[in-house]
Amino acid sequence: MRFIFKTSYDQDIRLAKHGGIVFWYGLLLLALLAAPWLMGDYWLAQLTFVLIYGIAGLGLMLLTGYTGLFSIGHAAFLGVGAYTEAVLSNAGLPFPISMACAALLAAAVGIVVGLPALRVKGIYLAIATLAFGFIVEEVMARWESVTGGNSGLSLGSPAIFGWEIDSNAGFYFICLALAVLSTLAILNLLRAPTGRAFVAIRDSEISAQSMGINLAYYKTLSFAVSAALTGLAGALYAHKLQFLTPEQFDIVQSIDLLLLVVIGGLGSIHGAFLGAAFLISMPQLISLVKDYLPDNIGQAPGLQAFIYGLVLIAFVLFEPMGFYGRWLKMRTWLQMFPFYEKGMFRRQKSFQKSERLK
Repeated sequence: MRFIFKTSYDQDIRLAKHGGIVFWYGLLLLALLAAPWLMGDYWLAQLTFVLIYGIAGLGLMLLTGYTGLFSIGHAAFLGVGAYTEAVLSNAGLPFPISMACAALLAAAVGIVVGLPALRVKGIYLAIATLAFGFIVEEVMARWESVTGGNSGLSLGSPAIFGWEIDSNAGFYFICLALAVLSTLAILNLLRAPTGRAFVAIRDSEISAQSMGINLAYYKTLSFAVSAALTGLAGALYAHKLQFLTPEQFDIVQSIDLLLLVVIGGLGSIHGAFLGAAFLISMPQLISLVKDYLPDNIGQAPGLQAFIYGLVLIAFVLFEPMGFYGRWLKMRTWLQMFPFYEKGMFRRQKSFQKSERLK
Protein backbone atom coordinates (compact mmCIF):
# COMPACT_ATOMS: atom_id res chain seq x y z
CA MET A 1 0.00 0.00 0.00
CA ARG A 2 1.34 3.43 -1.01
CA PHE A 3 1.79 6.13 1.63
CA ILE A 4 2.46 9.69 0.46
CA PHE A 5 4.46 11.91 2.77
CA LYS A 6 3.27 15.47 2.06
CA THR A 7 5.66 18.32 2.61
CA SER A 8 3.80 21.20 0.90
CA TYR A 9 0.29 22.43 0.20
CA ASP A 10 0.92 22.13 -3.55
CA GLN A 11 0.86 18.34 -3.22
CA ASP A 12 -2.84 18.48 -2.28
CA ILE A 13 -3.81 20.23 -5.51
CA ARG A 14 -1.38 18.48 -7.83
CA LEU A 15 -3.04 16.62 -10.72
CA ALA A 16 -0.74 13.60 -10.44
CA LYS A 17 -0.29 12.69 -6.77
CA HIS A 18 2.43 10.14 -7.51
CA GLY A 19 4.23 8.45 -10.39
CA GLY A 20 1.81 5.53 -10.50
CA ILE A 21 -0.98 7.81 -11.71
CA VAL A 22 1.17 9.09 -14.56
CA PHE A 23 2.10 5.54 -15.55
CA TRP A 24 -1.40 4.00 -15.55
CA TYR A 25 -3.15 6.93 -17.20
CA GLY A 26 -0.36 7.17 -19.76
CA LEU A 27 -0.89 3.48 -20.51
CA LEU A 28 -4.63 4.05 -20.84
CA LEU A 29 -4.06 6.95 -23.22
CA LEU A 30 -1.75 4.81 -25.38
CA ALA A 31 -4.40 2.08 -25.52
CA LEU A 32 -7.04 4.60 -26.56
CA LEU A 33 -4.74 6.02 -29.24
CA ALA A 34 -4.17 2.51 -30.60
CA ALA A 35 -7.88 1.60 -30.53
CA PRO A 36 -8.55 2.27 -34.27
CA TRP A 37 -5.96 -0.36 -35.16
CA LEU A 38 -7.08 -2.84 -32.50
CA MET A 39 -10.86 -2.69 -33.00
CA GLY A 40 -13.31 -3.10 -35.83
CA ASP A 41 -15.49 -0.24 -37.04
CA TYR A 42 -18.48 -1.32 -34.92
CA TRP A 43 -16.61 -1.41 -31.62
CA LEU A 44 -14.76 1.79 -32.49
CA ALA A 45 -18.15 3.46 -33.01
CA GLN A 46 -19.29 2.20 -29.59
CA LEU A 47 -16.12 3.56 -27.98
CA THR A 48 -16.77 6.90 -29.71
CA PHE A 49 -20.24 6.98 -28.15
CA VAL A 50 -18.66 6.25 -24.75
CA LEU A 51 -16.42 9.31 -25.15
CA ILE A 52 -19.35 11.50 -26.24
CA TYR A 53 -21.55 10.40 -23.35
CA GLY A 54 -18.53 10.71 -21.06
CA ILE A 55 -18.25 14.42 -21.92
CA ALA A 56 -21.99 14.88 -21.27
CA GLY A 57 -21.55 12.93 -18.04
CA LEU A 58 -18.78 15.29 -16.94
CA GLY A 59 -21.19 18.19 -17.32
CA LEU A 60 -23.95 16.54 -15.31
CA MET A 61 -21.42 15.23 -12.77
CA LEU A 62 -20.20 18.78 -12.14
CA LEU A 63 -23.76 19.94 -11.54
CA THR A 64 -25.12 16.97 -9.60
CA GLY A 65 -22.11 15.26 -8.07
CA TYR A 66 -20.08 18.33 -7.12
CA THR A 67 -22.65 21.12 -6.69
CA GLY A 68 -25.59 19.06 -5.48
CA LEU A 69 -28.11 20.44 -8.02
CA PHE A 70 -30.21 17.72 -9.64
CA SER A 71 -31.39 17.99 -13.22
CA ILE A 72 -33.84 15.70 -15.01
CA GLY A 73 -33.86 17.75 -18.19
CA HIS A 74 -30.22 17.66 -19.20
CA ALA A 75 -31.04 16.12 -22.58
CA ALA A 76 -32.33 19.58 -23.52
CA PHE A 77 -28.76 20.97 -23.41
CA LEU A 78 -27.62 18.00 -25.47
CA GLY A 79 -30.33 18.85 -28.01
CA VAL A 80 -29.46 22.57 -28.05
CA GLY A 81 -25.83 21.75 -28.81
CA ALA A 82 -26.74 19.15 -31.44
CA TYR A 83 -29.19 21.34 -33.34
CA THR A 84 -26.92 24.39 -33.14
CA GLU A 85 -24.10 22.32 -34.59
CA ALA A 86 -26.36 20.96 -37.33
CA VAL A 87 -27.67 24.38 -38.39
CA LEU A 88 -24.27 26.08 -38.37
CA SER A 89 -22.54 23.15 -40.04
CA ASN A 90 -25.12 23.12 -42.83
CA ALA A 91 -24.56 26.88 -43.18
CA GLY A 92 -20.90 26.21 -43.98
CA LEU A 93 -19.17 27.20 -40.74
CA PRO A 94 -15.97 25.26 -39.90
CA PHE A 95 -16.36 22.60 -37.25
CA PRO A 96 -14.28 24.31 -34.50
CA ILE A 97 -16.33 27.52 -34.79
CA SER A 98 -19.71 25.79 -34.94
CA MET A 99 -18.75 23.54 -32.03
CA ALA A 100 -17.73 26.55 -29.92
CA CYS A 101 -21.00 28.29 -30.79
CA ALA A 102 -22.96 25.16 -29.79
CA ALA A 103 -21.23 25.07 -26.39
CA LEU A 104 -21.71 28.83 -25.83
CA LEU A 105 -25.40 28.77 -26.75
CA ALA A 106 -25.96 25.78 -24.47
CA ALA A 107 -24.16 27.68 -21.69
CA ALA A 108 -26.41 30.72 -22.25
CA VAL A 109 -29.49 28.49 -22.03
CA GLY A 110 -27.98 26.92 -18.90
CA ILE A 111 -27.76 30.35 -17.27
CA VAL A 112 -31.47 30.92 -17.96
CA VAL A 113 -32.35 27.50 -16.54
CA GLY A 114 -30.05 28.05 -13.57
CA LEU A 115 -31.99 31.10 -12.41
CA PRO A 116 -34.75 28.98 -10.77
CA ALA A 117 -32.00 27.17 -8.85
CA LEU A 118 -31.53 30.34 -6.83
CA ARG A 119 -34.95 29.89 -5.19
CA VAL A 120 -35.72 26.17 -5.40
CA LYS A 121 -33.73 23.02 -4.75
CA GLY A 122 -34.17 19.30 -4.32
CA ILE A 123 -37.24 17.77 -5.91
CA TYR A 124 -38.58 21.22 -6.90
CA LEU A 125 -35.45 21.98 -8.92
CA ALA A 126 -35.72 18.56 -10.57
CA ILE A 127 -39.31 19.33 -11.57
CA ALA A 128 -38.25 22.73 -12.96
CA THR A 129 -35.53 21.16 -15.11
CA LEU A 130 -37.95 18.44 -16.21
CA ALA A 131 -40.41 21.10 -17.39
CA PHE A 132 -37.59 22.87 -19.22
CA GLY A 133 -36.74 19.62 -21.01
CA PHE A 134 -40.33 19.27 -22.23
CA ILE A 135 -40.33 22.89 -23.43
CA VAL A 136 -37.11 22.47 -25.43
CA GLU A 137 -38.34 19.23 -26.99
CA GLU A 138 -41.57 20.94 -28.04
CA VAL A 139 -39.65 23.89 -29.52
CA MET A 140 -37.50 21.48 -31.53
CA ALA A 141 -40.62 19.80 -32.89
CA ARG A 142 -42.50 23.03 -33.70
CA TRP A 143 -39.70 25.23 -35.08
CA GLU A 144 -39.70 23.45 -38.43
CA SER A 145 -37.97 26.21 -40.40
CA VAL A 146 -34.81 25.74 -38.33
CA THR A 147 -34.89 22.24 -36.85
CA GLY A 148 -36.91 20.44 -39.51
CA GLY A 149 -39.49 19.47 -36.89
CA ASN A 150 -40.48 15.83 -36.60
CA SER A 151 -39.23 15.25 -40.15
CA GLY A 152 -35.69 15.54 -38.84
CA LEU A 153 -32.55 17.45 -39.79
CA SER A 154 -29.55 15.88 -41.47
CA LEU A 155 -25.93 17.01 -41.51
CA GLY A 156 -22.67 15.68 -42.87
CA SER A 157 -19.26 14.88 -41.45
CA PRO A 158 -17.34 17.63 -39.61
CA ALA A 159 -15.16 19.84 -41.77
CA ILE A 160 -12.20 21.81 -40.44
CA PHE A 161 -11.50 24.71 -42.81
CA GLY A 162 -12.22 22.66 -45.93
CA TRP A 163 -10.80 19.36 -44.65
CA GLU A 164 -13.69 16.92 -44.21
CA ILE A 165 -13.26 14.22 -41.58
CA ASP A 166 -15.40 11.39 -42.93
CA SER A 167 -13.61 8.37 -41.46
CA ASN A 168 -14.57 6.65 -38.22
CA ALA A 169 -10.98 6.81 -36.96
CA GLY A 170 -10.66 10.53 -37.67
CA PHE A 171 -13.86 11.40 -35.81
CA TYR A 172 -12.84 9.09 -32.97
CA PHE A 173 -9.60 11.01 -32.49
CA ILE A 174 -11.55 14.29 -32.36
CA CYS A 175 -13.81 12.87 -29.64
CA LEU A 176 -10.81 11.49 -27.76
CA ALA A 177 -8.99 14.84 -27.84
CA LEU A 178 -12.07 16.72 -26.65
CA ALA A 179 -12.73 14.15 -23.91
CA VAL A 180 -9.17 14.50 -22.61
CA LEU A 181 -9.30 18.31 -22.73
CA SER A 182 -12.72 18.36 -21.02
CA THR A 183 -11.48 16.05 -18.27
CA LEU A 184 -8.38 18.17 -17.65
CA ALA A 185 -10.53 21.32 -17.62
CA ILE A 186 -12.90 19.88 -15.01
CA LEU A 187 -10.02 18.60 -12.88
CA ASN A 188 -8.40 22.03 -12.89
CA LEU A 189 -11.73 23.70 -12.15
CA LEU A 190 -12.37 21.44 -9.17
CA ARG A 191 -8.99 22.10 -7.57
CA ALA A 192 -9.46 25.86 -8.04
CA PRO A 193 -11.43 28.06 -5.59
CA THR A 194 -14.45 27.82 -7.92
CA GLY A 195 -14.57 24.05 -7.66
CA ARG A 196 -14.16 24.15 -3.91
CA ALA A 197 -17.07 26.58 -3.74
CA PHE A 198 -19.19 24.09 -5.71
CA VAL A 199 -18.36 21.32 -3.23
CA ALA A 200 -19.07 23.62 -0.28
CA ILE A 201 -22.53 24.41 -1.70
CA ARG A 202 -23.18 20.71 -2.15
CA ASP A 203 -22.24 19.88 1.43
CA SER A 204 -24.09 22.74 3.14
CA GLU A 205 -25.49 25.88 1.58
CA ILE A 206 -25.76 27.67 4.93
CA SER A 207 -22.14 26.92 5.82
CA ALA A 208 -20.97 27.98 2.35
CA GLN A 209 -22.88 31.24 2.55
CA SER A 210 -21.49 31.95 6.00
CA MET A 211 -17.99 31.59 4.52
CA GLY A 212 -18.74 34.33 1.99
CA ILE A 213 -19.58 32.17 -1.01
CA ASN A 214 -22.07 33.84 -3.36
CA LEU A 215 -24.69 31.12 -3.84
CA ALA A 216 -26.45 32.83 -6.75
CA TYR A 217 -23.22 33.31 -8.72
CA TYR A 218 -21.78 29.85 -8.21
CA LYS A 219 -25.04 27.99 -8.79
CA THR A 220 -25.58 29.85 -12.05
CA LEU A 221 -21.95 29.27 -13.03
CA SER A 222 -22.30 25.56 -12.34
CA PHE A 223 -25.35 25.36 -14.58
CA ALA A 224 -23.54 27.29 -17.32
CA VAL A 225 -20.39 25.12 -17.31
CA SER A 226 -22.45 21.94 -17.08
CA ALA A 227 -24.65 23.01 -20.01
CA ALA A 228 -21.59 24.03 -22.07
CA LEU A 229 -20.01 20.59 -21.68
CA THR A 230 -23.31 18.87 -22.50
CA GLY A 231 -23.75 21.13 -25.54
CA LEU A 232 -20.23 20.22 -26.67
CA ALA A 233 -21.19 16.56 -26.39
CA GLY A 234 -24.37 17.34 -28.34
CA ALA A 235 -22.32 18.79 -31.20
CA LEU A 236 -20.28 15.58 -31.41
CA TYR A 237 -23.44 13.51 -31.03
CA ALA A 238 -25.01 15.28 -34.02
CA HIS A 239 -22.07 14.49 -36.31
CA LYS A 240 -21.97 10.89 -35.13
CA LEU A 241 -25.67 10.28 -35.87
CA GLN A 242 -25.84 12.69 -38.86
CA PHE A 243 -29.64 12.85 -38.49
CA LEU A 244 -31.53 14.55 -35.66
CA THR A 245 -35.12 14.31 -34.47
CA PRO A 246 -36.69 15.81 -31.31
CA GLU A 247 -37.44 12.32 -29.95
CA GLN A 248 -33.71 11.74 -29.46
CA PHE A 249 -33.65 14.37 -26.68
CA ASP A 250 -36.71 13.40 -24.66
CA ILE A 251 -37.14 12.54 -20.99
CA VAL A 252 -35.71 9.05 -21.56
CA GLN A 253 -32.42 10.57 -22.69
CA SER A 254 -32.35 12.78 -19.59
CA ILE A 255 -32.96 9.79 -17.34
CA ASP A 256 -30.18 7.92 -19.14
CA LEU A 257 -27.77 10.76 -18.37
CA LEU A 258 -28.82 10.81 -14.72
CA LEU A 259 -28.49 7.02 -14.61
CA LEU A 260 -24.99 7.44 -16.05
CA VAL A 261 -23.70 9.59 -13.20
CA VAL A 262 -25.46 7.67 -10.43
CA ILE A 263 -24.27 4.24 -11.55
CA GLY A 264 -20.81 5.52 -12.48
CA GLY A 265 -20.38 7.11 -9.05
CA LEU A 266 -21.57 10.52 -7.92
CA GLY A 267 -18.80 12.95 -7.13
CA SER A 268 -16.06 11.30 -9.22
CA ILE A 269 -14.62 12.12 -12.62
CA HIS A 270 -14.05 8.43 -13.26
CA GLY A 271 -17.73 7.80 -12.66
CA ALA A 272 -18.72 9.84 -15.73
CA PHE A 273 -16.80 7.53 -18.08
CA LEU A 274 -17.59 4.34 -16.18
CA GLY A 275 -21.27 5.23 -16.35
CA ALA A 276 -20.96 6.05 -20.06
CA ALA A 277 -19.37 2.66 -20.71
CA PHE A 278 -22.24 1.01 -18.82
CA LEU A 279 -24.87 3.00 -20.71
CA ILE A 280 -23.43 2.03 -24.10
CA SER A 281 -22.62 -1.61 -23.32
CA MET A 282 -25.84 -2.46 -21.49
CA PRO A 283 -28.07 -2.63 -24.62
CA GLN A 284 -25.51 -4.91 -26.27
CA LEU A 285 -25.50 -7.25 -23.27
CA ILE A 286 -29.30 -7.29 -23.16
CA SER A 287 -29.40 -8.20 -26.85
CA LEU A 288 -27.04 -11.11 -26.22
CA VAL A 289 -29.09 -12.38 -23.26
CA LYS A 290 -32.41 -12.13 -25.10
CA ASP A 291 -31.67 -15.27 -27.13
CA TYR A 292 -31.45 -17.36 -23.96
CA LEU A 293 -34.68 -16.09 -22.41
CA PRO A 294 -38.23 -17.36 -23.02
CA ASP A 295 -39.96 -15.58 -25.90
CA ASN A 296 -42.57 -13.90 -23.70
CA ILE A 297 -39.75 -12.31 -21.67
CA GLY A 298 -37.04 -11.78 -24.29
CA GLN A 299 -39.41 -10.06 -26.74
CA ALA A 300 -41.14 -7.88 -24.14
CA PRO A 301 -41.03 -4.21 -25.26
CA GLY A 302 -40.10 -2.86 -21.82
CA LEU A 303 -37.32 -5.32 -21.05
CA GLN A 304 -34.47 -2.81 -21.35
CA ALA A 305 -36.18 -0.21 -19.14
CA PHE A 306 -37.01 -2.94 -16.60
CA ILE A 307 -33.37 -4.08 -16.42
CA TYR A 308 -32.16 -0.47 -16.15
CA GLY A 309 -34.53 0.05 -13.23
CA LEU A 310 -33.35 -3.10 -11.48
CA VAL A 311 -29.70 -2.12 -11.90
CA LEU A 312 -30.35 1.39 -10.58
CA ILE A 313 -32.24 0.07 -7.54
CA ALA A 314 -29.46 -2.44 -6.86
CA PHE A 315 -26.79 0.28 -6.94
CA VAL A 316 -28.79 2.65 -4.74
CA LEU A 317 -29.36 -0.07 -2.14
CA PHE A 318 -26.07 -1.96 -2.18
CA GLU A 319 -23.47 0.34 -3.79
CA PRO A 320 -24.42 4.04 -3.49
CA MET A 321 -20.92 5.05 -4.60
CA GLY A 322 -21.41 3.39 -8.00
CA PHE A 323 -18.84 1.56 -10.09
CA TYR A 324 -16.06 3.85 -8.94
CA GLY A 325 -16.92 3.21 -5.31
CA ARG A 326 -16.79 -0.53 -5.92
CA TRP A 327 -13.39 -0.15 -7.57
CA LEU A 328 -12.10 1.83 -4.56
CA LYS A 329 -13.19 -0.97 -2.24
CA MET A 330 -11.56 -3.63 -4.42
CA ARG A 331 -8.33 -1.64 -4.63
CA THR A 332 -8.26 -1.08 -0.87
CA TRP A 333 -8.92 -4.77 -0.25
CA LEU A 334 -6.02 -5.75 -2.52
CA GLN A 335 -3.69 -3.19 -0.95
CA MET A 336 -4.52 -4.10 2.67
CA PHE A 337 -5.02 -7.85 2.38
CA PRO A 338 -5.13 -9.67 4.78
CA PHE A 339 -5.75 -6.75 7.17
CA TYR A 340 -8.84 -5.35 5.42
CA GLU A 341 -11.77 -4.66 7.75
CA LYS A 342 -15.29 -5.23 6.49
CA GLY A 343 -16.70 -2.06 8.05
CA MET A 344 -14.03 0.26 6.66
CA PHE A 345 -16.38 1.85 4.11
CA ARG A 346 -19.46 1.83 6.33
CA ARG A 347 -21.44 5.00 5.84
CA GLN A 348 -21.24 7.20 8.91
CA LYS A 349 -24.26 9.19 10.11
CA SER A 350 -23.73 12.92 10.25
CA PHE A 351 -23.81 14.30 13.78
CA GLN A 352 -25.45 17.50 12.64
CA LYS A 353 -26.54 19.12 9.39
CA SER A 354 -26.90 22.85 9.01
CA GLU A 355 -30.03 22.46 6.86
CA ARG A 356 -31.84 20.88 9.80
CA LEU A 357 -31.54 24.11 11.74
CA LYS A 358 -33.79 26.02 9.34
